[in-house]
Amino acid sequence: MGVDKIVKLVGVIFAIVAAFVAIPYSAAIVAVLGIAGAWYIAEDDRNRFLVAAIALNIAHGGLGAIPAVGGFITTALAGVNGLFLAAAATVIVLGVVDRLKP
Repeated sequence: MGVDKIVKLVGVIFAIVAAFVAIPYSAAIVAVLGIAGAWYIAEDDRNRFLVAAIALNIAHGGLGAIPAVGGFITTALAGVNGLFLAAAATVIVLGVVDRLKP
């Protein structure tokens, strides 16, 4: 397992745990992990990642109606959504930088 997969996996696990457990500065840590994970997204996969981030941002609250587990799923996806939004902002900046390079 390479460094890229480890960084992404740690980010997702921390985002899910931070959604359920009160961790000081968890939002900042999730944002930093999202930024770090975005550096490893290949240029060919950036468009797919941005579409996935938009879809997750729209749909992460829609599963709350599932009895007994809907609240937990929504909370976990809200944490992952924060991770994806930080990574999406980084992907956008990386795309702009790539376009401005001579």
